[in-house]
Order: sequence, then structure tokens, then C-alpha cells
Amino acid sequence: MSVVDRGALAKKPSEKRLLAKLTKKAGRNNSGRLTCRHRGGGEKRNYRLIDFDQTAKLGVPGRIVSLEYDPNRSAWIALVVYADGDKRYHLAAHGMKADDKILTAEKTKIKVGNRCQIKNIPAGFEVFNVELKIGKGGQLARSAGSRAKVVSTEKENAQIQLPSSEIRLVPKTCFATIGVAANLDHSHQKLGKAGRVRRMGRRPQVRGKVMNPCDHPHGGGEARNSIGMKAPKTPWGALALGVKTRRKKKYSNSAILKRRKPGRFSRRRK
Repeated sequence: MSVVDRGALAKKPSEKRLLAKLTKKAGRNNSGRLTCRHRGGGEKRNYRLIDFDQTAKLGVPGRIVSLEYDPNRSAWIALVVYADGDKRYHLAAHGMKADDKILTAEKTKIKVGNRCQIKNIPAGFEVFNVELKIGKGGQLARSAGSRAKVVSTEKENAQIQLPSSEIRLVPKTCFATIGVAANLDHSHQKLGKAGRVRRMGRRPQVRGKVMNPCDHPHGGGEARNSIGMKAPKTPWGALALGVKTRRKKKYSNSAILKRRKPGRFSRRRK
């Protein structure tokens, strides 16, 4: 078992004004139907209101008060106090520390933690919390240690290489934060025991081949038999593992220049 060193994080309680109640869903949707298996239980949490957009404070300098742990995401978050007295939570960048100054503007100094429009970031720089639609806030590269790379800003849209190696077109006036999302060691920790996983709100998983035929397509058979089919299936009979599930006419297909897994349906622009 291993844990991530949280020595750099603040020991004080979270900012109360930026907390919201978070009710448990246990994998159910708004009608109560189970839509995500193996979820339930876990520790109680409050939701931290994160400002993924930051354009409400355009041109207002801010100071990082503290770095904090957020149970709802893998990356650390930073409590920022702006010059006008307003306090907000942002996703922290790797290398940030208390009392650092940050700024969100259309064009800023290329410095870790600053946020600006993609057209003003030189090619080759790493960014995170990247916006896809103007004014919607960051959606890409938000988990711990994630980073995207600005490939080109020469044409109508900027080309961004995502952590999956996919290259996608993004409007040049969208915003992105310079640097890498904090908590790089998150992927190296070993949970070590089932109890830690249960406290994270995850329930046990059972293999389909050890179920009965009425419970799973892989079920049935004597002892340790094979699943008895050419391709694995989901509990509801749909093909799984190695089968492309993305719709061919998805609205965002035209924004993908290079897929993470080039194949029969991949699109490459010349």
C-alpha cells in the first residue's frame, strides 16, 4: 500500500462559502435506474465549487492562499484571493505554492498557473483545463498530472494534442491554463486493500464467466470453461473489448484531426 505525500497541502478546513451539499447517487440516474454498476457507499463528501472558466475575473490579479485536497477529483485545488477580495477555487498547477500570483487575461505572461487564450500560447507549451466551447469553461486535461500540448495556432482553429495523443481542433479564442495539473504522483499510488476502494464509493466487481447464464452472456458452463463466444459481451449482450463504439456521425467528429487509435474509421486531414 502507498499514499501520496500531502505535506504541501493546507491543514485548515475548506472555505465554507465555496462548499455545496453532495447527495449520493450510487450509480442511479434521475429516475432511479442503475446506469453505472459497482458504485455505492463511501465516505460523505462536500462538493467544492471550482471555477473552471475564470473569465469572470479577466484582468484581475489573484494570489494563491493555499493548496487543498478535493475528494471529488484527483488533482489538487488552489484557493485564490483576488485583488477585489473575492475568493475562488481553481485547479492547481504542478509547481504552484502559497503566495504565488496568477492572472487570467486574453494575453498574459507565459507562466505556470496563468490562463489565457490559446492563440497567445506558443506552440509546444503544455496546458491543462482546456476549453472546448467559448465561454463554457475548461473540459479537457483536468485530472491529476494531465497535460495537453499546443501543436499549432496558425490556421482558423488551434491544434491541441490531448493526453491520449489525439489531435483535436479547438477555437483559438478558447482559454487554457499554462502548466500541468497538480498531483503528479496520483497514478503511482497503490491502494493495497479492498477497504480503501470501498471508502472511495466503489463496490466489488464480479466476472461474468462465474455468473449463471441468466445473469450474464458469459455465464454457465462447467468449472473454468471459456466464455464460449468469439468476442466478449456486456451484461446486456452488446459487443465489448476491441470494438469501436463511437457513432460515425457524431457532431464532434469533424474536430478530430488524428485519433488516438488510427483504424478503419479514423480520419486524417491533409
